Amino acid sequence: MTAPTRLRIPHPLVLLTGCVLLAAAASYVVPAGEFDRRADEITGRTVVVAGTYHAVERSAVNLFEAMIALPVGMAERADVIFLVFMIGGAFMVVDESGTLRRAVAALVRSLKGRGLLVIPVVSLFFGLGGVTMNMGEEIVALVPVLLILTTRLGFTPLLAVAMSAGSAAIGSAFSPINPFGVLIAQGVSEVQPASGWAFRTIVLVLAMLLWIGATMRVASKSRVPGSEADVGSAETLSARDLSVLAIVGATFVVSVWGLLVLQWDFDRLSASFFMMGVVVGLVSKMGVGGTADAYVRGFREMAYAALLIGFAGAITVVLAEGRIIDTMVNGIFVPLEGLPRLVSAIGMMVAQAALHVPVPSNSGQAVLTMPVLVPLSDLLGLSRQVTILAYQYGGVLCDLVAPTNGALLAVLAAAGVRYDDWLRYALPLFGALLALGAVAIATGIAVGLS
Repeated sequence: MTAPTRLRIPHPLVLLTGCVLLAAAASYVVPAGEFDRRADEITGRTVVVAGTYHAVERSAVNLFEAMIALPVGMAERADVIFLVFMIGGAFMVVDESGTLRRAVAALVRSLKGRGLLVIPVVSLFFGLGGVTMNMGEEIVALVPVLLILTTRLGFTPLLAVAMSAGSAAIGSAFSPINPFGVLIAQGVSEVQPASGWAFRTIVLVLAMLLWIGATMRVASKSRVPGSEADVGSAETLSARDLSVLAIVGATFVVSVWGLLVLQWDFDRLSASFFMMGVVVGLVSKMGVGGTADAYVRGFREMAYAALLIGFAGAITVVLAEGRIIDTMVNGIFVPLEGLPRLVSAIGMMVAQAALHVPVPSNSGQAVLTMPVLVPLSDLLGLSRQVTILAYQYGGVLCDLVAPTNGALLAVLAAAGVRYDDWLRYALPLFGALLALGAVAIATGIAVGLS
């Protein structure tokens, strides 16, 4: 009897190109339509006007126009792509200084055979990155260091993705202060920023415990003998290494402060990480030329990740050119109007998850959907805070598995993990987290969360 053939998902570039072509084909089938839009003074963004959806002339996207969307998508995500290049170059400098490798060796030695403890520590670090700065593309540059750590401890590369991109996605989705998610949604919905933080924090803790617990369980079952026992004590962290680690840590602190307090954009983040790399190169005695060479190698390593992010952006470009995004939003959410409150709220969460595949931008999805959902929730007697929960636990959480999430695909590519292998790992946990989100939404309705 022949063993069943395992389903293989295509190469990420093939997958994203296929999604672009599918979006173009949809422009010939899905009716074109649009909402009116207005400038929102609170968020500084352009938002839709609820109740203004109307049919417009079809604007089908042909094959050549779909291919044009690829460079256009890269141009529209230029700030994110340059951030990836800058972080990649900066961390190549840090890596070539040798500090990170010595720090990993020191960490492994300090664990003294208790390597599983690294999972909650690393997961909480990246989860905090998701909570505070919607960490995604920034992870790509850290993958080589994570692979060194996981190899030393006998973990698979998939565990490196779970601890980093997975934990960051959980932090982003359940965050009480994510500036690119919940805060924008609250601003558009005219809800006090960061309100409901205590409720969200409780659910965040439960979600992180679920994710970390599952990751540790899988790690304990799949762990293979690594070189943990072979790490000697010859290489110790020097004063120069400690200075480099302090510079890296300070850069992350400043970046989070800039995002939350100064409202930094990606360009300012790029500048801060570029400066970090230069300073690290000089402190490490690499010289100007050596630092520049390390940057070039880092840029080269990040090129593939940048392409994936740009190709993912092309999908939204095609849907916008075909004028069918608003039709999808209207078609998904209008049927919820006649349902009971709890069913409607959970339906919003599921609909947000489905919409996140063609609209993989957290902030973009917030400004697109919340103006439509807020009047609907008011009509149903649903708290606007609960409606925002539905957006978070459905749309933002979908970053964990969405094939159009360029950052996720870039991290998987950097780690050498196939997307289908990741889905086999993450999909059951994604379902469990959706169930947790549904319970949280039901609880929010029951306690009158506002």
